[in-house]
Amino acid sequence: MRQQRLALGIDLGGTSIKAGLVSEREGLIREHSVITEAEKGADRVLDQIAELVSGFLDDHPDLLGIGLGFPGAVNWERSEAIKPVNIADWDRVNVPEALRGRLGSTGIILVENDANAAALGSCQFGAGRHFDSFIMVTLGTGVGGAIIYQNRIFRGATGSAGEIGHMTIDFKGPMARSGISGAVEAYLGQRFLSRHARYQLMNKKDSLVHGMAGPDLLDMSPKILHEAALLGDEGSKEILAWAGNKLGIVLGSAVNLLDIRKIVVGGGISAAGNFILDAARESLVAFTTPALRDGLEVVQEPGGNDMGMLGAAHLIFQQADGLL
Repeated sequence: MRQQRLALGIDLGGTSIKAGLVSEREGLIREHSVITEAEKGADRVLDQIAELVSGFLDDHPDLLGIGLGFPGAVNWERSEAIKPVNIADWDRVNVPEALRGRLGSTGIILVENDANAAALGSCQFGAGRHFDSFIMVTLGTGVGGAIIYQNRIFRGATGSAGEIGHMTIDFKGPMARSGISGAVEAYLGQRFLSRHARYQLMNKKDSLVHGMAGPDLLDMSPKILHEAALLGDEGSKEILAWAGNKLGIVLGSAVNLLDIRKIVVGGGISAAGNFILDAARESLVAFTTPALRDGLEVVQEPGGNDMGMLGAAHLIFQQADGLL
């Protein structure tokens, strides 16, 4: 049997940077995180990544390599990370070059879009293991998307395929952060969904959220909506079903385009489970052409943010085996 191979998977978020030591066979062994300090710019964030990696290298100098899940566009070679919206003064950064300059030689270093990394993690270690092809949607601060086709990431012509969050469901709808009117992220991104819920529930004085979300519901969040829904709050259930309906609409368009009928939904907001997903399943059928409705399935990814670290590390194993 081949000796166990280890790689480091990193999930770069706007608030924290998480790193996980991943075994090719066993999955996540241990993890650690640091504050991103995104407001201090690219150099500081790269310093934080290097400091995090150093702690693992001290114990595992034989690491096969480092995979980084990045919240933005990545070039075809998986070397340059380009203009994330949540890190100051980051234009185009050659990540392998930047990290080697801080760490010395560290084996293979690759960077991939964070939703793609999460999808690959799900494909290898999570809910996606049951499908050889599926669409991944991540619901969090924004809405990420990825396409897995025959157990590999489908990257399009330049490496940026799968941006489901930027697909429009209403051309007269609200403006998303991307500048696209009615993009689904403008409905399901965490801040957008929280604001919508606040406005809808403000005058529903019988809603349980009034005892949970502070004065004028200023602390409203998808987590609070989920907690209230679990307690039977009808208003919260309606908001989550509204969100699920929007998700199903965009997924119908994706299925019509790709003829991939399995969908895995992850990210923090997906913790609401069937409060969102039941409505998504219903509207998915309505917005999918009849010829493509057989075999439609929407499942939740229960592995949470671990999938991003697992997928980023798995890229290293694939690269070592000549599969990328």
